This record gives sequence, structure tokens and C-alpha cells, in this order.
Amino acid sequence: MGIQLPRWVWIGAIALSCVAGMVNVVGFLGFEHQAVSHLTGTTSQLGMALVQRDWRGVAHLWGMLIAFSLGAMLSGLIVQDGALRLGRRYGVVLALESLLLLAAIPLFKRQQIWGALAAAMACGLQNAMVTTFSGAVVRTTHLSGMFTDLGIGLGHLLRGLPLQVRRLTLSGLIIGGFLAGGVIGAWLFQRFGYDALLAPALLTGCTGATYIAYRLSRRLYSAP
Repeated sequence: MGIQLPRWVWIGAIALSCVAGMVNVVGFLGFEHQAVSHLTGTTSQLGMALVQRDWRGVAHLWGMLIAFSLGAMLSGLIVQDGALRLGRRYGVVLALESLLLLAAIPLFKRQQIWGALAAAMACGLQNAMVTTFSGAVVRTTHLSGMFTDLGIGLGHLLRGLPLQVRRLTLSGLIIGGFLAGGVIGAWLFQRFGYDALLAPALLTGCTGATYIAYRLSRRLYSAP
């Protein structure tokens, strides 16, 4: 199967996975040492907290799960579709993600759990914004599905079955982007602390504003 992804999908996949990598690293390096871009480990921690009767931890971890889900719900209300294509309200979602990341910075600095909740909600927004493109599952805030797709592809290759090149290439891009974001985020955190979140906030904010302007210009141009 040939690679037939538009350029904006390639760029978007790399950029958004890089954003998620940066945000997640800041969450890990922060005072709570908590992942904010995915919920698997958080759910396991919740199970341990329940057994240990750590009710403060239970409240915080439940908050993370709820915040991420609320972000995804808000994205679903705005985008209202399960397939990637131009013309959707991606700019609004990206602008909201940027505002949430900006709000998280002073909250993190005050060592308030609301900072992690705002960052988790931003990741939920982003992850729900992009879902599928031409049959390829797109998840930019966690990598389990991407590595699973790569493993399946290698298994098919060993069996002599045709490779789904488009899906595997997209998975590789997302993995690489997330890793790069983690490296950049860790480097920025060492030098600027929680202000490292300014980088993903500015990236999503500028991209969102540009996309909104693009959509408005298209409407004005096509208006009779």
C-alpha cells in the first residue's frame, strides 16, 4: 500500500506528538511526578492508592482521569467527527489547548494539582481531536497503539503479507515526534522549570490561530 497522506497530516502528526511529549515530560518532572498525556499508568496508580487507602492520592488520580476525559468530551463537542479532514474546527481546539497549558504554568509553580489537571485536560482535547485518517488510527498523546501497529506490520512482513505502509509510516512519525518532544521538554525543564510549557502552548496557540485565520479567509474568498 503506497503512502497517500497529505502533507498537513504528516506535519500535524509530528507536531502534535512532539507537543504531547513535552507536556508529559513536564508532568513527570514536576512536583507530582505524574503522567498527563495518557491514563494507563494513572489507572494502575489509582488501583494501588485504593488498596493503600491513600485518599488524597485517590482524589488526585481520579481528577486526572476525569480531566482528560472532559478534554476529550469538549473536543468531541467542537469537532463533531471521527475522521481527519480539513474544514473541521481544529483551530478552536488547538487554541483551547494552548490556553489550558498557559493556565497550568502558574498552578504548577504553586504546586497545585490543578496544574496537572489543566495539562491532562489539554492532552485529552488533543488526543480526541485527531482520531483516524484513511483507516490509520491516529493517537498523538500515547504510543501503545503505535508500537502495536509496528509490531503487527513486522509480523505481516515475516509472513509475506502486504505491508500497510501508510499506517506504519504514520506510527513511526508519531513515535519519533513524541520522543523528540520528550527530549526537548526535559531540556527546557532543566533550564526554565514549568515555563517549559510555554513552548507547547505557543506552538498550539499559533497553529490554532493560523488555522482559524485560514478558515475565515477561505469563507470570505468563497462567499459570493
